[in-house]
Amino acid sequence: MKYVRTHLFALAAATAVMTIGHSAIADELSIMASGGAWQDAQRKAWFEPFGKETGAKILEQEYLGDLGKVKAMVETGNVPIDLVTVETATVLQGCDAGILERLDYSKIAPRDKFIEGSALDCGVGLDAYGDILAYDPTVLKEAPTSVLDLFDTTKFPGKRAMRKFPAQNLEWALMADGVAPADIYKVLATPEGVERAFKKLDTIKKDIVWWDAGAQPAQLLASKEVVMTTAWNGRIQNAIDTDGKPFKIVWNNQILEYDMIAIPKGAKSPDLAYKYLAFISDPKNNAKLASYITYGPVRTDAASFVAADALPKLPNAPDHLSGGYLVADTEFWGDYGEDLVKRFNAWLAQ
Repeated sequence: MKYVRTHLFALAAATAVMTIGHSAIADELSIMASGGAWQDAQRKAWFEPFGKETGAKILEQEYLGDLGKVKAMVETGNVPIDLVTVETATVLQGCDAGILERLDYSKIAPRDKFIEGSALDCGVGLDAYGDILAYDPTVLKEAPTSVLDLFDTTKFPGKRAMRKFPAQNLEWALMADGVAPADIYKVLATPEGVERAFKKLDTIKKDIVWWDAGAQPAQLLASKEVVMTTAWNGRIQNAIDTDGKPFKIVWNNQILEYDMIAIPKGAKSPDLAYKYLAFISDPKNNAKLASYITYGPVRTDAASFVAADALPKLPNAPDHLSGGYLVADTEFWGDYGEDLVKRFNAWLAQ
């Protein structure tokens, strides 16, 4: 009898450990984002409040936004993440390639409550951000008035930094070459338009310092390695507000984009991932990010919940949607992105 009781106790204990272990795994949500001030802001606005509300443990990872890393996980069947932040340019590619799950918006929020273009089949919008120009007025005595001043090395001599990626750079190159914002993607969809964009980039190629991670533009300005840089507006505003940097943002000819979040195929906790997507898509919660980094909400009914001191700094504030701004065309980059990345990398190597 003693053996039986001992055996039953051991079996019960083992079962309890297995149950606890399974519960712990089910209550872990792994999110991969691109780090820096943006990930810090997500942690304060969403990771920590969601964890507190649900009891889930948030496991954070960082990457540089390369969809290839996610593709390798999916193809090997080893997917240690439940959610991944992605750019609009890569959502359609990931969707078509079967890397990202097609989302069920009945588990998230009404799709028509999002800004147009920010609720896609395989990715839901996190925020609206601006690709802008930044400079240090203590270095540049004359202020640039447009992102297109990147291409004026006579008036603004010195190194300038640009992201090591074709999106945005090709659009700005065509704008600087005289193409109206409304015609950018029509022109860029032609072989002649692509050549025209790269020919314009050729004029400043020797003056460009390339950046990969979102934290680098502010660092390059602070070290005075460059006189101006393209950047994501929130990273520069964070350097101004948090680090006391004297930087200025130039909004004219900004490119407005959306940060997205997606569920990779084979995610271990899809139900919890959907709960997170629903949480951050609530208009009150969607507005909270702007209190920690100056990216605008993507819910059409969220603006009234944004803190008053944050509103003037948002890329989609009315004053910033002028001066030839452009909304990035997600479908264009979904269709042409892979070929243009190859063309861009070949151009870099020349």
